Amino acid sequence: MSSSQHPVALRLEQQVGGATKLLATVMGLPLVDGIFPALVLAGGVETLAGVLQVGLLVFGGSATVAVILAEMDGTPREQAASVLVVGVGIVAVAAVEAAFAPTIESVLHTETFERFAALVMLAIAAKTASSRVGEYLPRPAVIVGLGMIASFQPSGFTVATVDHALILKATAAAGSGVAFALAVALTSPWLRGVVDIDRFRFGSAVALGVLPLSLLGFAPGRAPLAVLAVTSLLAFDPNSAEEAEPDETDEDDETTAAAEAMAAEISNPADPSNPAGSQAVATDGSGGSESDDAGYGYPGEEDGDEREPWL
Repeated sequence: MSSSQHPVALRLEQQVGGATKLLATVMGLPLVDGIFPALVLAGGVETLAGVLQVGLLVFGGSATVAVILAEMDGTPREQAASVLVVGVGIVAVAAVEAAFAPTIESVLHTETFERFAALVMLAIAAKTASSRVGEYLPRPAVIVGLGMIASFQPSGFTVATVDHALILKATAAAGSGVAFALAVALTSPWLRGVVDIDRFRFGSAVALGVLPLSLLGFAPGRAPLAVLAVTSLLAFDPNSAEEAEPDETDEDDETTAAAEAMAAEISNPADPSNPAGSQAVATDGSGGSESDDAGYGYPGEEDGDEREPWL
């Protein structure tokens, strides 16, 4: 099984504990850190492509894949049940945040906040690609907070009416991420042998970095989906599972042969045709045995200095 050793994922695992709790933490971080509300306010879920990009990259990214494939145990049905339990909460919270998004937007300067939302996504992409780089970057919540302060304009505050279309789009984005996680859980026995998690992690980080560029108009709107598709192809290696099986078989054959040879030596120690199975003798490196020491002296004491230097 391919497992990810990314320091951030390992640190989260140590702090949270439990595969289901870890999955809930990974998928719920965008809601807690303000990443998802920032994307909603920045117009990240206005189109169908945006809904899929936010769902697959924010909620169903490489961290979600790594947790399901490398940390979760049990049958695919049990894993799918855990994903559904977590997914119901994720979708519900996403809908609540989308309901308050228009009111929050009324006190923010949209263009300024969009730039900070883009910085948040770039920071997360850098942290995902390299934990060493991520150590020097601020937390996403800090960037979101600074963006709200920089774009805050209290004079425009109004209690906006609930935008049902926006709630539906936000719910669809969270639901697409949950559906992706569910598909990974159901196919996990097969995916564990054919997916390189670290390669997928790096590629999804690149796709996540392209997402803010598309929001700001510097890249095509569907570019993140294209990068994610290429990443999935590069991380997919169907021959890895087939190559691993012969190696394990060879190792088992070698171990079995060694065990049979040892058993044969022990069962017939006096066999003259099997010198390795005769009585154990200790040599000094020159061919002499302990019997030479007992009856005839060390080699070299009678025939000159023929002993090894270290003796």
